[in-house]
Amino acid sequence: MKLRFPLLAVVLPLLLLLLPRRSSAEEAATCSGIVPMKPRSQTISISDFGGVGDGAFLNTNAFREAIYRIEHLNRPGGTLLHVPAGEWLTGPFNLTSRMTLFLARGAVIKATQEWQKWPLIDPLPSYGRGRELPGGRYMSLLHGNGLQDVIITGDNGTIDGQGDVWWNMWRQRTLPFTRPNLLEFMHSSDILISNVVFKNSPFWNIHPVYCSNVVARNLTVLAPYDSPNTDGIDPDSSTNVCIEDSYIATGDDLVAVKSGWDEYGIAYGRPSSDITIRRITGSTPFAAIAVGSETSGGVENVLVEDVHIFNSGFGIHIKTNGGRGGYIRNVTVSNINMDKVRKGLRIAGDVGDHPDDRFNPDAIPVVSGLTIKNVWGVNVQQPGSIQGIKNSPFTGICLYNVKLLSAGPQEVPWKCADVSGSAALVQPGPCSELSSTYGTGICSTEI
Repeated sequence: MKLRFPLLAVVLPLLLLLLPRRSSAEEAATCSGIVPMKPRSQTISISDFGGVGDGAFLNTNAFREAIYRIEHLNRPGGTLLHVPAGEWLTGPFNLTSRMTLFLARGAVIKATQEWQKWPLIDPLPSYGRGRELPGGRYMSLLHGNGLQDVIITGDNGTIDGQGDVWWNMWRQRTLPFTRPNLLEFMHSSDILISNVVFKNSPFWNIHPVYCSNVVARNLTVLAPYDSPNTDGIDPDSSTNVCIEDSYIATGDDLVAVKSGWDEYGIAYGRPSSDITIRRITGSTPFAAIAVGSETSGGVENVLVEDVHIFNSGFGIHIKTNGGRGGYIRNVTVSNINMDKVRKGLRIAGDVGDHPDDRFNPDAIPVVSGLTIKNVWGVNVQQPGSIQGIKNSPFTGICLYNVKLLSAGPQEVPWKCADVSGSAALVQPGPCSELSSTYGTGICSTEI
């Protein structure tokens, strides 16, 4: 009997249910579901507000008026602001809740280089001053404070900070205040950033601080190799952050988890926790993945996996300092591939400066529960160092299946002090402070 289409429409779904499916282990793990992409009930264009994408007209007022319209429409489903192809020169502007900023293919939001027109804003309370200089700091190009449900996405459009004027002031020591980030969210939640190119940030590129439920995925983040302090993505005193499937090549750490600076971070007391960093590729003169050095509010529950690092200073850098206080604990790093890296792994208790002379030197950070496993590196100049703090050793350090091979004929040894833990299947052989027997549960063959 020949099946008719109505019957086929019923039978086919049932047959599909019987077919073998890929197990969850075969599918790429992802955390991006914490902030799903969503449609908006209305779309407006920056062109509707007098915007001109010729690379010369200053569109600051056009962006501000468009976002003012979104805020006051206050549609339950939100509004999408469409940026067409073109070069849209602008000064800094604030975002609003329940909006999508969509950059079409060929669209470039370009920061003005008239730095005197950038507004000054207050320092972050967990830093007590600007990160570079006392006093306030310049507002980020795209800024959001106290927002919910914001999406920045597109068809690989670009946000260009044109940061060389700021980098030159830094080099010449003529900066009046701390440089601006390219994108910063403060006290915000349910943020999704995807399918956009960020480049040439004056300072850090993407900085969610005091935020929760943040997803950054399918991004390209670029800055020259010698550009100062152009960190890629820096989750700071934030929780439930997902960073996935991105290419980052900048002048400083590609991803750096932070939580406040010395006495100000201790007083503010907001940790970073539940951070996932997955499938990142890139290069930097500093670290591919960093925790710190500003960790005074505490950092815990960090998962880093499936990272490819090349032409870099450090592979993994976990860093703090006396006077920081706080803690770093329950950090797992796995499935890391390195090529041409100066030092594969550095865990250090003597890194980073202080905001002023009012920090408490007796505020000693606690570092424990760090697992580094399934790491492969070639052309690695020095495998690593683990230097704890005297009278506060780093504990519970596990190295398992870590092979960091030198380009030269001789193996370079590890350097360790004030540390305890376990190691197995480590090449070159681990330092003596890490026991080669691991039956204590700190490090096991089952991890």
